[in-house]
Amino acid sequence: MMKIVMFCGGSAVGKTAVLKALIPQFLDKNFLPCACKLDCIQSSDEETYKEMGIPCVTGLSGDVCPDHFLVSNLPELWSWAESMNRSPLFIETAGLCHRCSPATQKIISICVVDSTASCRNPEQLGPMLTQADAVVLTKIDMVSQAEREIISYYIAKTNPTAIIFPVDGLAGYGAEPLGTWIMNQPDIETYEEDQLRHCMPSAVCSYCIGECRVGSSYQQGVVGKIDFEEVG
Repeated sequence: MMKIVMFCGGSAVGKTAVLKALIPQFLDKNFLPCACKLDCIQSSDEETYKEMGIPCVTGLSGDVCPDHFLVSNLPELWSWAESMNRSPLFIETAGLCHRCSPATQKIISICVVDSTASCRNPEQLGPMLTQADAVVLTKIDMVSQAEREIISYYIAKTNPTAIIFPVDGLAGYGAEPLGTWIMNQPDIETYEEDQLRHCMPSAVCSYCIGECRVGSSYQQGVVGKIDFEEVG
């Protein structure tokens, strides 16, 4: 039995700060968490988690879409956490594509949203917000109560079923209700027969396999084109 919690969101929204505020609660309750940090080129966050006394593994996707890379490694991550008899497994995704979402039906999916962004930002986040179980609203110390309520309204409009947790990652305010909610979510027995909550976008083209030349004659595979006939 294991609990897997995925934190997804754009770059620099405060995913690591939230986890730093969250993990001590689990240690105080005698949980044995572990972490996985996904990124593209490099990451130093692994050291942050290790300083907190929990095992962490870093996955660098390189030339592969980081969300595709994460889903491809879920069985190995399960085995890694299981071999140490640790739970929950916190997964911090790379903060890039708003079209993808690596969340599965069995994983607890949490989307982290920056409250200082435009109030219209939630409508642009795609499946990682619309398919989330909970939304963490960060940097709440930098906005007014009215601004927080406005962005919360748009989050609820985009995903009416998600629970919203305002969290100040630096001060730790708001992390306790989030931690309690996660602890109360059910464990899962296995990742097998699990399914993605939302399909990944198709992107198998000549540029995916290393083509660098620009021009229609060099484009093969799944290639999207703008419909200029619709331009008024």
